[in-house]
Amino acid sequence: MAIATTNPATGQTVRTFDELTAEEIERKLQLAADTFRSYRGTGFSERAGLMRRAADIFEAETDELARLATLEMGKTFASAQAEVGKCAAGCRWYADHTEELLADLPHEMDGARVFTRYEPLGPVLAVMPWNFPYWQVVRFAAPALMAGNVGLLKHASNVPQVALAIEDVFARAGFPDGAFQTLLVSSGAIEKILDDDRVRAVTLTGSEPAGRAVGARAGQNIKPSVLELGGSDAFIVMPSADLEDAAANAVASRTLNNGQSCINAKRFIVHEQVAEEFERLVVGRMEAMKVGDPMSPDTDMGPLSSADAVETLDDQVQQAISAGGRLLTGGKPLAGEGAFYPPTLIADIPREASIAREEFFGPVALMFRAADVDDAIRIANDSPFGLGGSAWTADTAEQQRFVNEVDTGMIYINHFTESRPAVPFGGVKNSGYGRELAGFGPRSFVNAKTVWIDGG
Repeated sequence: MAIATTNPATGQTVRTFDELTAEEIERKLQLAADTFRSYRGTGFSERAGLMRRAADIFEAETDELARLATLEMGKTFASAQAEVGKCAAGCRWYADHTEELLADLPHEMDGARVFTRYEPLGPVLAVMPWNFPYWQVVRFAAPALMAGNVGLLKHASNVPQVALAIEDVFARAGFPDGAFQTLLVSSGAIEKILDDDRVRAVTLTGSEPAGRAVGARAGQNIKPSVLELGGSDAFIVMPSADLEDAAANAVASRTLNNGQSCINAKRFIVHEQVAEEFERLVVGRMEAMKVGDPMSPDTDMGPLSSADAVETLDDQVQQAISAGGRLLTGGKPLAGEGAFYPPTLIADIPREASIAREEFFGPVALMFRAADVDDAIRIANDSPFGLGGSAWTADTAEQQRFVNEVDTGMIYINHFTESRPAVPFGGVKNSGYGRELAGFGPRSFVNAKTVWIDGG
């Protein structure tokens, strides 16, 4: 895939970039290693000052940075502005909390002072996706840099200008040269970079195949890895739920970021007593959404990331219908230029159909009817993915059932799944391993060193 900015709203390629040469990659790797040796010795207060300045830049330049995201991957300008603002908040959260999160952890031992000290590992490779091109990077970079590591970003090839803009923000904030570098390389270069002894760990947010490849390579090199992969999140609705509120949140979650988020609500699992009414409410809200120019303030949903993404999504939709699914709204690409696909709802796909277990990375929801709470849990868990999910019920006993029995890394009750700096984020099964954010963020890439001092 070419490293290029191609506007998905028009299909026009705006700018292309040359891939780094082997010599340029070598210089950046060596700079990262050299910078780490000095940067690791900085104190938390110094790093926090730099991180707060990065937050100030994100905040002051929100509109300019947001326009780049809208241009390169098509999210609405309003949602891009919100994403940049979230980056500022994330930088400040880690500036405020990392020293406490990485404080020495004491262990009581007679006659000795024993504690765990968290020390940075070194250069960390971050392989990041295009769908949240700022936030996915910052939620790695802020805790990693605050922990004393340095970052090497291999961003998605369709968001090169965002990647360079993030590097520029950290540089202007005062982080030393080499503390955070963007590598404009193709995915084919990842293995060799990960094999390099100077690179000490890797984090990847992306597809299941990409995660398998990077995780395997990290294992071969005995290097820590964090993988945040795909999801097919369940959105469970029980009879005691406020149906209007549940439907509004279902549509908001499914169409968030033009339907291109690992934690979008993707499988609506609705008790049969309220399924017909829920269908009506969801269809009405989906059909009321305006799909179009992502820069327009009255647009609800912009384009998918590319024409290829539309083709892939539509192929899945047609497979779902062929398997027996009932199309309730949407279901075909919008005419005209640009990679536009309407909000789509497909009901009653046979549970045994293989397409029912795939991730739909676009604004398409699959709806299943459940006979009772046990059936709802069975359907929710009948997936190779286990990232997040939510359940909508006023019944406290049902709430506890879902909390205890839905097999995911995250479960939200009467609230749709989201990511916040103070809350751990990650999944199980084919959705990956490890955790981001909260205290897991800075602790993901540190050496938890046991220290024993006799006579303490």
